[in-house]
Amino acid sequence: MASEITRNYDLPRLLCLGKRVGDTFGIAFCEAWRTITAHMKRILSFFTLLLLAAFLRAEDTRCYELRIYTAKEGKLAALQARFKDHTCKLFEKHGLTNVGYWVPVVKSDNRLIYVISSPNRSAHKKSWQAFLNDPDWKKAYKASTKEGALVAKIDSTFMSATDYSPTVESVITKDIRVFELRTYTTAPGRLKNLHARFRDHTCKIFENHGMKNVAYWTPMDDNKGRSNTLIYIISHYEKPVLSGTAQAKKNWRGFAGDPAWKKARAASEKDGKILAKAPHKVFLNPVDYSPIK
Repeated sequence: MASEITRNYDLPRLLCLGKRVGDTFGIAFCEAWRTITAHMKRILSFFTLLLLAAFLRAEDTRCYELRIYTAKEGKLAALQARFKDHTCKLFEKHGLTNVGYWVPVVKSDNRLIYVISSPNRSAHKKSWQAFLNDPDWKKAYKASTKEGALVAKIDSTFMSATDYSPTVESVITKDIRVFELRTYTTAPGRLKNLHARFRDHTCKIFENHGMKNVAYWTPMDDNKGRSNTLIYIISHYEKPVLSGTAQAKKNWRGFAGDPAWKKARAASEKDGKILAKAPHKVFLNPVDYSPIK
């Protein structure tokens, strides 16, 4: 049987090798066969590239850190100036990648929210210590706090990217957009169900309603919600007649009313609710020194 398959597979090639000059049918047949094999090679090359791309898009193993600084009254501008003029550059000097920097849309909210990353948790710790020990940082810190501390509170969460998170990269769009940081806390044992719903349905439906998926993470540490927390950032583009937050609310209404979302939610909750409480959200504007805008 194997020999028959081999002979059948080689037949077109043998016919071409044995064709006579002037044999019109043979020449046409061989030309057609060469065209077919050329197309097959291109198709195989294409699928090889797809497989390579999938391999390169393998799981993001970087260590991300979400840091939220609550500035002292009247000190947010000075805190931002320190980041813009000194801190961001020193982060990069010591191997910490600046991912994004934002401030809440609500003016009374005096927080600076940012994300940095490094190859892994160990490298992150080493880079952070090198940053703290840098004479340039000490000098900048001393100069910026000569009239008092700038920060009242710091909250830090180390995070891992989910398997469905887009590649986190610096993107500055020509259109103005507002960002949204959302935190979901699930009922015990239900985080995997939330991930499945986002992976299979929610992220795609977001895009259908003008909501750009930026990044999705879960905390690394138990005391930060490793087993029950999803943290993500999406963005909404402003429209000529709508502000960013107004457009965001319109996008959310469209999403909530989408039959595909209703179906996915009902199916995912047939054995019980997934979320333990309502999501926490904050609308954000990127600062002028943010790599993502």
